[in-house]
Amino acid sequence: MPTYECSLAMPERTGYTSYLSREAVAFLTLLPKKKQSLVLDLADQIARQPFQIGDYPTEDAVGRKVENLLLDGFLFSFWVDHAVHEVHISEIVKV
Repeated sequence: MPTYECSLAMPERTGYTSYLSREAVAFLTLLPKKKQSLVLDLADQIARQPFQIGDYPTEDAVGRKVENLLLDGFLFSFWVDHAVHEVHISEIVKV
């Protein structure tokens, strides 16, 4: 499944980069421009704190632990690959 990098040009202190799944990008494109910017900022906020624990964990189809975190009315489902310093956001839902 393709992913899309959404971090800003400046490197973050943690060195982690956020990536959006195709589904997350599809959701993002349906939002107004201001909300798109907010959601991308929130994705980068998650990448700046890759060791945070979400509001509740789930497991994806391959058995990977997925954190689910509610930020500013958006529920982010993500998993972190610490070996390569990447945060993969698999789903975003407006709640």
